[in-house]
Amino acid sequence: MEAAGPVTRAAARKRAPKIPEEQRERRQGRRRQRRRIEEEQEEAVFREVVSFTPDPLPARYYDKDTTKPVSFYFSSLEELLAWTPDMEDSFNVALEPSQCRQPPLSSQRPRTLLCHDMMGGYLDDKFIQGSTAHTPYCFYHWQSIDIFVYFSHRTVTIPPVGWTNAAHRHGVCVLGTFITEWKAGGQLCEAFLAGDERSYRAVADQLVLIAQFFRFDGWLINIENSLSLAAVGNMPHFLRHLTTQLHQQVPGGLVLWYDSVVRSGQLTWQDELNQHNRIFFDSCDGFFTNYNWREEHLERMLGQAGERRADVYVGVDVFARGNVVGGQFDTYKSLELIRKHGFSAALFAPGWVYECLEKKDFFQNQDKFWALLEHFLPTHSICSLPFVTSFCLGMGTRRVCYGQEEAVGPWYHPSAQEIQPLFAEHSLEGAGRGWVKTQCCLADAWNGGSSLLVRGLIPPDVGHVAVRLFSLQVPVPPKIFLSLVYKLEGPSGVEVALELTTGDPDSCHVGGIRTLNAGTSARHSPRPLRVPPIKLARWVGHCGQQLQGGWVQRCYEVSLRGCLLQDLFVSFTRPPGSLEEASFVCRLGELQVVDANSLLAPLPRVQAVTVSRVRWQRATSEEEGPPAPLRLSCTLHWSYVLSPVRCFRIRCRTGTGGGSPGGGPPGPEKPALLGLAFVNQYRIAELLVAAAGPSGDGRVEFLVEPVPKEGFRVPQAEWGRAALLYSTPRT
Repeated sequence: MEAAGPVTRAAARKRAPKIPEEQRERRQGRRRQRRRIEEEQEEAVFREVVSFTPDPLPARYYDKDTTKPVSFYFSSLEELLAWTPDMEDSFNVALEPSQCRQPPLSSQRPRTLLCHDMMGGYLDDKFIQGSTAHTPYCFYHWQSIDIFVYFSHRTVTIPPVGWTNAAHRHGVCVLGTFITEWKAGGQLCEAFLAGDERSYRAVADQLVLIAQFFRFDGWLINIENSLSLAAVGNMPHFLRHLTTQLHQQVPGGLVLWYDSVVRSGQLTWQDELNQHNRIFFDSCDGFFTNYNWREEHLERMLGQAGERRADVYVGVDVFARGNVVGGQFDTYKSLELIRKHGFSAALFAPGWVYECLEKKDFFQNQDKFWALLEHFLPTHSICSLPFVTSFCLGMGTRRVCYGQEEAVGPWYHPSAQEIQPLFAEHSLEGAGRGWVKTQCCLADAWNGGSSLLVRGLIPPDVGHVAVRLFSLQVPVPPKIFLSLVYKLEGPSGVEVALELTTGDPDSCHVGGIRTLNAGTSARHSPRPLRVPPIKLARWVGHCGQQLQGGWVQRCYEVSLRGCLLQDLFVSFTRPPGSLEEASFVCRLGELQVVDANSLLAPLPRVQAVTVSRVRWQRATSEEEGPPAPLRLSCTLHWSYVLSPVRCFRIRCRTGTGGGSPGGGPPGPEKPALLGLAFVNQYRIAELLVAAAGPSGDGRVEFLVEPVPKEGFRVPQAEWGRAALLYSTPRT
């Protein structure tokens, strides 16, 4: 299908009949009144009398100082076995299972496991709805890993949901940790392993239930204490039952065993898979070796592993503790040997770059660390649409929504991290030739807290340079729409465009796109779409226009048949007629690839918003004024199908005054952003509100805005809303 013709807004206005100003204002007023009536009809109203003696919240699920929901763990067997799913647990449930990826984790390609061990765990990442951390740890090289393990020394380490959401968005599987250590760990193991099968099956079944409920993918089993003959004899049975049940309840689930105890029950690290620990490998999905191996260990393991070579994860301690081949910035030396022999790799504590080096240089050091490993880390491809990212890292120094600044101040929310690209630096062949480099940047953002910075140089004898951002394996629907939001920094005549590659060039039919070159894949440059079809205007209302903050949006329409979308590039072309060297600095704010049909499907409305678990506090002395304000904490719940949503933006309006029993119309001020939710509930913590006067109620209106996966703005009529009216006690 051809792009819509270049009809400008000015031309459209010339053809439309002119409406008198007074008539236009009357129409707009009637529309505003209708919207207000509709909003009031949909708005639920809750009443509260202010009280400073709240019902206590369950300590496990909430921060004791702020009542913000937090991720949690179990420290004992009794806690594990006593747990049953509760409403409070829902805060910690991942938004969705892991995204489709190619190759699948079940393929025999050597994999890369990242074991995240940082200062005991449950730091800023424990705050489910985010925190105001200034310099948090942030991981974003997801395309280079396959499995993420959240490690701590708690008995049952449940991964904080922010990590699970971020990993699943990139097609990465997430494991928790079950660990026993020292004398207490030995006693715990005896309690559930030395008896009959009912005891170890109960523990295994509970671990499966936890992974299934919280939507992560399995467990690393780490037994770092000696076991009695009875206990070690039951360990393979425990592992087999756990693995079998997990596979039945969690698609793609994994159980891995750490190299520690041997079949005699002794705690003796082997640094390899051998006859002393092979029985545990045979009872689960994989084996994670200890770190002090040499190449001869790898050579001996070839026979032990057989056809399951990819299920052996050779451990690499990035801190380089002990007698290791290579760690820190020499970690690549270990990876080189591991890949030489065809094994998977387990990188332990790559947060070394954050813990031990200067925080101000964190991003540079992290990029350096992963760039050194790039040659040994096969990437995986995402294979589903819609594919939408704003490149947000899940942190920033301010919050931006489609070019408009909504809040100022540091924030950290791992669930808000969007799909990250392949970070790379490429140079053209030959001395003094062109180059292009990508890196994340917190200095500016289109949507979220960061953007992707692309810098480069086009040499005089080259027309353009391009960098691959994403590897995909997506069977393409008949028509897709693409959008790129970008901003060129400084004076530059360089042209910015999206390019894509498609597989199967013989059977792939491309409509309305000029083919640049052909080979095993074909690379195409789509034609910009100046004006989107009317039904799609909600998605791209500003194609080809200058947007707020200097951003530009370019939209593309691509008609394909029998094609496989493989790669997304961004290209930079020198100005027409220019023969000089051309440098450029470009920020990418958003990239979207959307099935055209999905944009036509109706969206559900957020419904049944409720307010509960209300808690009042007096404001601190610094905040007091006549009348003294209050701090409000409460929980919002609502009803919404989660499958089509990226997240929810939670907003509020506050005010006071004597209103009608229904609370009166909402205030005219713009609603303030409180935060993001990734489940159908949100805990509002210590919101500053005005005190209720003696002659009228105080009022707070809460708004729940769904954000679809396709990335367009949803009209306010589809938002959920609830009002809380509060008054002082009658004397």
